[in-house]
Amino acid sequence: MARILLFGGHGKVALLLEPLLVRQGHTVTAVIRNAEHEADVAATGATPLVADIEVFDLDQLTNLVSGNDVVVWSAGAGGGSAARTYAVDRDAAIRSMDAAVAAGVTRYLMVSWIGSRADHGVARDNSFFAYADAKWAADAHLQESGLQWTILAPGTLTLDPPTGLIEVDPDGRGEVTRADVAAVVAAAIDDDTTIGRSIRFGNGRVPIAEAIAG
Repeated sequence: MARILLFGGHGKVALLLEPLLVRQGHTVTAVIRNAEHEADVAATGATPLVADIEVFDLDQLTNLVSGNDVVVWSAGAGGGSAARTYAVDRDAAIRSMDAAVAAGVTRYLMVSWIGSRADHGVARDNSFFAYADAKWAADAHLQESGLQWTILAPGTLTLDPPTGLIEVDPDGRGEVTRADVAAVVAAAIDDDTTIGRSIRFGNGRVPIAEAIAG
């Protein structure tokens, strides 16, 4: 079983992911910014770790990552200012990848979004541009990092109950429940055929493990 460091440990997907990983027998450390969220994370079976990744430099992040087997990035600025979006979704994410390289932690999974690509098509005057631009920059850096990477790119997130069923490369918005996104991340950690792949998905008709298998 793996020692997993999860960035963005109090996010909606992360709080659903943590108990799945714990039940699989993994040891999960969940990085959070707000100490008031420690109890929520601890209730999942994960160990909360308070750290402000927005301001941590490479050396600090390397110390944070060291000793783990897998890094999962599920953090984000959550909208708001473009400056903070770039600071978290691009810059901090990239530092965490460089930290994984420096620490010798080779396995890295990124929770991205279905439209993350160089030609994402979001106009510069659109309020969503900073997010689209930042996520693609982070994904592109990960692909060139030398890490054993997997990019998981869900469509529009919903709060519906889990289905356990997805479709890879769906048409349209690719709506998918957050619970199923969590299940995809958990399945990908245990499936080495996902290494070196960007997997875009939404809810569908295929069991998750079957859908993501290479």
